[in-house]
This record gives sequence, structure tokens and C-alpha cells, in this order.
Amino acid sequence: MTMESPKKIMVVEDEKDIGELVLRYLQKEGYMPYRIGDGRTALARAEAELPDLIILDLMLPGMDGLEVARRLRQNDRTMLLPIIMMTAKGEESDKLIGLEIGADGYIAKPFSVKELVARVKSLLRRVERNDTTPVAYQYGPLSLDRSRFETVVDGVPIDLTTKEFGLLEAFLRNRGRVLTRDYLLNTVWGNMDIGSTRTIDVHVRHLREKIPLLAEAVVTIKNLGYKLREIS
Repeated sequence: MTMESPKKIMVVEDEKDIGELVLRYLQKEGYMPYRIGDGRTALARAEAELPDLIILDLMLPGMDGLEVARRLRQNDRTMLLPIIMMTAKGEESDKLIGLEIGADGYIAKPFSVKELVARVKSLLRRVERNDTTPVAYQYGPLSLDRSRFETVVDGVPIDLTTKEFGLLEAFLRNRGRVLTRDYLLNTVWGNMDIGSTRTIDVHVRHLREKIPLLAEAVVTIKNLGYKLREIS
């Protein structure tokens, strides 16, 4: 019986004291964490080493966390790496930009390290669950391939953000079922604190704009959420 290797976690934090504290707590939980102090180095190491999860500070020297996350999501090799962003800034706009880029979690400083570790565990469990779900879906002329992070309509590739992709996958996996906003928060955003469910409505609107067939196929259920119609 083979033992599972410890999960590698990259902690991108320029403040050494905070970074070392996070490392100690992660080590106690059996993870293999290491700290990077600037954005450019983190970007290069992430592509070379493919950690299991990245904890990414927003304010970094050289290249800020938003730009690091944006470049990770644009790279085929790193686009699916789980990312938890942490920052001392409290502006709602920074949080929404991070989520739009594709961060999988968000925590504001000052934070409880125990809460951060709990979010790491939750996100890793969600990633493992996703590995057991179907990798490809077909809906009329629309196809989605999770293994390739690819969405195609009538043979034409559609450029989706990671959250738009996750939202579309949730609809395809549960076609015909009403999906509440709370369910979508838990499934796609990991039930993290994103301020409100408004971001779900924004992402649904973006999906409808990018894939016109979803304009009528994704039905709004008043006061509840959304449903993808079955194909007759």
C-alpha cells in the first residue's frame, strides 16, 4: 500500500513573520509548505513545480498578487492551480477582481491562521472531489472538457474565466435541476465570503453573453437561483 505524498503548498508572502507563522501551522497539519517572497519568483516557481495549492498575498514586491493570479490563469500549465488570496486591503473591488481572475478563496488580514488552514483543507477536498466527476459534457452544439479546460460551441472555442467554466460545469452536471445561489457558492466558490451572491448573477450574465444559446437555456428561478433546461 503506497503512502500519499504530502500536499505541496506555496505561500507567497513578503512579510517573513506572517509567512513563517503560516508555514508552521501548515506543517503541523502534514502539508509540505514553502515561502516565496515576491511575485515574479512565485510565478516562475509555480510553473516549474506545480504546487498543489497557492496561498497568494495581494501586496507583493515586483509583481502584485492580482497580476500573478492573472498570469497563472492564462498559462495552460498553471490555469487550474487552486489559489487562496490574502490581503490587508478591504476594498470590495479588490476582492471582486481577484474572484473574477479566478481565485478559489479569499481571506483578509488580520486573519486567524486556523481559519486559513481550514480553508486550505476545504479547497483541497473540493479539488479531490472534482477529480472523480466526469471530465466531458455535451449539450447540443456545446461541449465542455474539464481535463483540457476547454469549452467549444459549433467547433468554435469559447474563452471562459475559471469561475465561468466552473459555473457552466455545475449547470451541465445538474441539468434540469434548480441550483440555488447558496449551492453555486459552495460548489464553484467554495462557500467563501464574497460579500453577496451578486457575483453569481454577474457570472451567469457573462456566460449568457459569451454563449448565446445559454440566454434561454439557463433559466432564472425567482428568489432561488438558476436551472439549465433539459434538451428536448
